[in-house]
Amino acid sequence: MNPVSTLFPRTNSKLVNNNLSIGYSSVDLDLPTSPEPKRVTPIFLQWPAKPEVVTLPKETIYTRFGKRFIDLLVATVVLILILSWLVPIIGFLILLESNGPVFFKQARSGRKAKAFYCLKFRTMVHITEHKGPFRQTARHDERVTKLGRFLRRTNLDEMPQFINVLLGEMSLVGPRPHAVPHDLLHWDSAAYRERYWVKPGITGLAQIRGARGATDSSQWMEHRVKYDHIYIPNQSFLLDIKICLRTLKLMFKGDVHAW
Repeated sequence: MNPVSTLFPRTNSKLVNNNLSIGYSSVDLDLPTSPEPKRVTPIFLQWPAKPEVVTLPKETIYTRFGKRFIDLLVATVVLILILSWLVPIIGFLILLESNGPVFFKQARSGRKAKAFYCLKFRTMVHITEHKGPFRQTARHDERVTKLGRFLRRTNLDEMPQFINVLLGEMSLVGPRPHAVPHDLLHWDSAAYRERYWVKPGITGLAQIRGARGATDSSQWMEHRVKYDHIYIPNQSFLLDIKICLRTLKLMFKGDVHAW
């Protein structure tokens, strides 16, 4: 006999239930579930597993660490020394001229087609509900305000994108990000979509060469993409400095290609 059973002998008493069992009533727990993260855009752009036509940059100290370090350094300085007083001034002028928010945010494609909200100062009249297909800004566009034309011509409308740089969504220099609906029109082209193997930039080689603004024809878009494919494999500290200095010159001079 098991020694343990002698300590707890079975009894036939009606006062004792030898069939011990514990019953649990079903409990309906309505636990909160974590909501799915809100998508930036309902449009999904498929990304290739490997590059087909683009030549990626060589892995150097600059491309691996230096470029991001400079992005963070410059963006932090600009945020503290310039945007800290520029945002209130331009924001006040925007609100004084038209109703609506100070900033305009638009879903654009980032590295490897990951969408993000690109920030700009609002340069157009505010439309609460968008109707109709995607429409690029055209020359003499009636939606652009008087202040907006000045901001666009001097590139000051792009200044909030230093926040995107701090967040790691953009770089100071790189191919310009396009609106996601705009990307969708050209996504069948490998040369076009593979611009996004690198982070998009506030400025780029195409922009300082005049390839900016609306792309009314595929030929004009090919011209812009060509510059991006020249920049991507050749990016370096010196090239980025030259592009940034040229961009500053166009800001003070006024860019005729900026509408």
